[in-house]
Amino acid sequence: MEISKKPWPILSVCGFKTRIDTNPDFQRPAVWSLGQKQLLVDTILRGYDIPKLYWRKVSKSPEKYEVVDGQQRLRTIFEFHSGDFNLAKDADDIDGVVVAKMHYADLPEDLRLQFDNYPLDVIVLTDTSEDEVREMFLRLQNGTSLKAQEKRNAMPGKMRSFIKDLSKHPFFTRVGFADSRFTYDLVAAQMTAIELNGGPCHVRNSNLNAMYEAQMDFDAAGTKARKIRRVLEYLAQVFTEKTPELERYSVISLYALVSQCLETYVMQGKQDALRNWFLQFEANRRTQDDMPADKADPELLAYKERTSHSTDAQDSIQWRHEFLLRKFFEAVPDIEQKDNQRLFSHEQRLAIFRRDGCICQVRLKCQGVKCEWDAWQADHKTPWSQGGKTTVENGQVACPECNAAKGGNP
Repeated sequence: MEISKKPWPILSVCGFKTRIDTNPDFQRPAVWSLGQKQLLVDTILRGYDIPKLYWRKVSKSPEKYEVVDGQQRLRTIFEFHSGDFNLAKDADDIDGVVVAKMHYADLPEDLRLQFDNYPLDVIVLTDTSEDEVREMFLRLQNGTSLKAQEKRNAMPGKMRSFIKDLSKHPFFTRVGFADSRFTYDLVAAQMTAIELNGGPCHVRNSNLNAMYEAQMDFDAAGTKARKIRRVLEYLAQVFTEKTPELERYSVISLYALVSQCLETYVMQGKQDALRNWFLQFEANRRTQDDMPADKADPELLAYKERTSHSTDAQDSIQWRHEFLLRKFFEAVPDIEQKDNQRLFSHEQRLAIFRRDGCICQVRLKCQGVKCEWDAWQADHKTPWSQGGKTTVENGQVACPECNAAKGGNP
């Protein structure tokens, strides 16, 4: 990497601004307030020093650059020069000239020339690799108010590139939250962490940072990467249009649900059923918001608590995952296991147990005894040996005595 310093007048820089990329993909979006912009312009007009700008030369003929550091300052200069905003209404006079509320075009000629000729200290980086530029960006931002995902977005390595690509998946155009300061990258990273872990796990910033560092050589064509894309493709088939109910925490839970179901159950053709269940679940959940606590559904109250606090913690994600799986199987009981498995899964057993109220439904040796969780059998209504499917719909609670008495009979 070669470094050179060039003092460029503002007017010259504005003259070739179309050849300066102020927003390469490692940069955060524009976040400065109007007050911050006005203060920078005021600083320039008074001849005070401003920090250096760092550009990477990406082309020689014609010369083109991308901003490594100073994009907020450079955007502000371009905007003021174009007349997009004016100076503050309470700006002090400059050399006896009233400048309050003035746009660039309103400035007296001397002040306009002072602005145009102000030398910007530009550090130009040439012959740099992508990793070197990202490392430089992170070092220059040290101590600033970059959010955690903005820092990860600038990290070198293949995991960062995979997450960036994943965040552009069509599914993210249907969610109910905005891509403010790389929020889609954050959610994509959390999905990836869950998949790499094989299920719910901590997805806090510290955990994601560790993932980026440990997975710098992540295989974007490997088994895990293909699985993540397959889950997102399925979710995109489920939600085919903008869905405001898809909040950040619910997207993470839906990802975990679909990821597990695609492995174990026959989900082909269940897209509409999943969407309808989720929208109905959200509608029911919202009806609880205005209810007194003593009249609201205690499980939905617990769900709300786990979507309001510590939402990125493993225990919260795990609880929501198990709760939503059970609710989904209760609502869509005809989902079959793959490979014609005979035994009911944990999720199916839980849905059957709750649906039947823990009561034995066979009643050959009892009158409907209440079963304990550790002392009951998930029975096929139509026996598996006679073609009965291993679905919640075809399952029922049976006490051990009744299950033994039934044998292979319907």
